[in-house]
Amino acid sequence: MAQREFFKKASLRTRAPYALAFLAIAVAWMALDRATKAFFEGSLELGAVFPGFSLGLVRFRLVHNTGAAWSLFSDMTWLLGLVSIVVSVGMLVYALAWVKRPNWPLTCGAALVFAGGMGNAFDRFAHGYVIDFIEATFVDFPVFNVADVGVTCGFVLALVGAYRYLEWRDGELEHAAQEAAAVEEAAAERRRENRLKRQKSGKGGGRA
Repeated sequence: MAQREFFKKASLRTRAPYALAFLAIAVAWMALDRATKAFFEGSLELGAVFPGFSLGLVRFRLVHNTGAAWSLFSDMTWLLGLVSIVVSVGMLVYALAWVKRPNWPLTCGAALVFAGGMGNAFDRFAHGYVIDFIEATFVDFPVFNVADVGVTCGFVLALVGAYRYLEWRDGELEHAAQEAAAVEEAAAERRRENRLKRQKSGKGGGRA
């Protein structure tokens, strides 16, 4: 009971600022994703490269992707959209409701995954394809978008945060187990003392 109360109180004290941060990051990243997609969709013909801009590492080329990376599952656009929503909602629930002690890497990472997943899911249901426009020029890699960057970076951050959370949880469980063992040992010592007192007074004999 004491262990459950500890987790509950820690969660209530710390959850609100993380929830607000999650909301702010998710809204900002989704807005950036929508704005960049709208810009390149309105500025380029399909397959065209944005002129006059290159960082040497990436260029901007408009692509409509009906599948996943490398055009995998290209005939399963709606299913991929549903998967994106499920993963996004799962990250939200895990980061804001499941863990009892949130941390910043987990919250920021989950918010980015949520925003990226929902952004691409919107494309799939609204257009039947995902609007991609960032193309790496130094390696053979699928064209991607801001939502994909959020999902990738978000998963890395979320893994770091989940590891930190599990470390904290295991430490608290070990501490709680040590406290429970100490309480039991003290109770056993009191029982032994009471038994000795009864034996000395002739009451109770040698009964436990």
